[in-house]
Amino acid sequence: MSEAPIWSHRFRMSDLSRGPVVVSLEADETVRAALAKHLGVRAIKSLTAEARLRPWLDGAEMGGRFEAVVEQESGISLEIFDQVVTGPLEVRLVPAGSPNAPDPEVEIELDPEAPDPPEILEGDVIDVAAYVVEHLAVEIDPFPRKPGETFEYKPPQDDDSPFAVLKRLKDDNG
Repeated sequence: MSEAPIWSHRFRMSDLSRGPVVVSLEADETVRAALAKHLGVRAIKSLTAEARLRPWLDGAEMGGRFEAVVEQESGISLEIFDQVVTGPLEVRLVPAGSPNAPDPEVEIELDPEAPDPPEILEGDVIDVAAYVVEHLAVEIDPFPRKPGETFEYKPPQDDDSPFAVLKRLKDDNG
């Protein structure tokens, strides 16, 4: 049995037969708290998305944008700060068994300029919120820095190379 998603907004592919649909989402406080824990950030202060779903081949295409305000801790100063995280929503979906689905037996050549192959849906439902969470997770900086912060490495004053250690031993014993 699969675990229930933290945030879900399900849309049936058959509803696209009437034409494109725009879905606007906004996560409430409870969802944002659960997502923050799930994504390993201090807090998610806001999360909104607008997705446009339209028919594509024998499946669907989702486009749009999301925006979130994520509270993070700087990896340099350990100060807490808010980071605006935005990104596009770009997903193509086809039903299982579709002739347009990628063949699992064929090796896919990775081309960063080419569109991603379509994802295969299990059933007739697109969980728009789950795709928003997936895209948000990719865009969150795993090594956050407060805006304007820079890391300046200062090597230790002592030379700890093996030769320097031997020299100090020789000087101490000599």
